[in-house]
Amino acid sequence: MARQSLVGKIGTVIHPVRGGSRAGEVRVVVEGMPHYYIAYAAVEVPAGTEVIIINSRGSQQVDVEPWPKLPAVGDATGDAEGSP
Repeated sequence: MARQSLVGKIGTVIHPVRGGSRAGEVRVVVEGMPHYYIAYAAVEVPAGTEVIIINSRGSQQVDVEPWPKLPAVGDATGDAEGSP
């Protein structure tokens, strides 16, 4: 994949990112094909966490940040539209 096209993609941490200069591994699925990258983050990110790619270092290396999961429709708290 081209470096520019990686920024903004969502991936999943496969091997924990330990923070700072201690890398982990992320998987990003693009057009149905999984791609694996060495990943760095400022903070520790455990395996299974969704992350967003914020920078490509080239040579299959990226910088990531945790990406919050949004609640599924119907799981959100608060009043639903049209509820009594």
